[in-house]
Amino acid sequence: MEVALEAALRGPRGANPLVGAVVIDPEGRRLVTGFHRGAGTAHAEADAIAQAAAAGMDLSGCTMIVTLEPCNHMGRTGPCAEAIIAAGITDVVYAVDDPHDPAAGGAATLRAAGVRVRSGLGAAESLELNRHWFEAVAARRPFVTLHIAQTLDARIAAEDGTSQWISSPESLADNHAIRARIDAILVGTQTVLVDNPRLTARGPQGAPAAMQPLRAVMGLRDIPADAAVRGHDGRVTHLRTRDPREALSLLYGSGIRHLMVEGGSRILSAFLTAGLVDELIVYLAPTLLGSGTPSLDGLGITTLSHAQHWEWDESDGGAVRTLGRDLRLHLRPQRTVALDPQPNRASAKQA
Repeated sequence: MEVALEAALRGPRGANPLVGAVVIDPEGRRLVTGFHRGAGTAHAEADAIAQAAAAGMDLSGCTMIVTLEPCNHMGRTGPCAEAIIAAGITDVVYAVDDPHDPAAGGAATLRAAGVRVRSGLGAAESLELNRHWFEAVAARRPFVTLHIAQTLDARIAAEDGTSQWISSPESLADNHAIRARIDAILVGTQTVLVDNPRLTARGPQGAPAAMQPLRAVMGLRDIPADAAVRGHDGRVTHLRTRDPREALSLLYGSGIRHLMVEGGSRILSAFLTAGLVDELIVYLAPTLLGSGTPSLDGLGITTLSHAQHWEWDESDGGAVRTLGRDLRLHLRPQRTVALDPQPNRASAKQA
């Protein structure tokens, strides 16, 4: 289970949880290790089974150890419970139940097929690994990634409003790679009026990525008819609200499960103040402006004891990386409450 948890950290956070899976033979020898690489890719269980098939391994009679209950639904990939049964795996040990209703029930399907299923091993660690994903699922809202590209002195634009480009080309490429795997990207009407962004996902040469996020604009002012964000594909929505919770509710109702918030400073601050950010990615450029637009517009904090505290997130490549001349900082909110190792059901099920 420790190996599975370590493997899970290699994946990106978002609409799906971080999951790792290990298959061991009847003698306890580790055969393959899989992990989930993000929405639309093979789940950890399917990844491990595919690796075994490519290597000509027969998994009959083997045990799979996985950090989350195998899924039971047909989404962009097939149900993992059925893949496990088809592979001939006879024992499954998983950490925590899947709280996502469409995906839950994999354990029951496995048992019905005669697979021995046990749960609870590594439960606390697995829940900690994905605690903000669990919270987003329970609240029926998208998982929220907040992105800031800023100078050393926390400015996102110079005094005259210029902001292109604070980040290095490598940071921009990283940001566009994230855009290509999220469901939606959100900015405020002020950003649309001042910066006129396209909010599209583009490749290294500027060509549009195959997968494009929904472009969401939050605010009461109208979007100009010639705004670049409107595009030509109809994938734009105007959320006429200043309330982040209402915006998330509207997006969730339209099928959005992973949202990236890009700005401006008022929108960034509103989501942070409301405690609705699950993941923070900061591109820090080695540049000083001394004045200009701050990255945040105030969080309503007046004393140090009320400060927001964040912790380094080692998933998806690590907490601190160098991208060109920039630093990429990856953080998540610091845990402040005790964890329930079985968030969906009362207790771990045993075979």
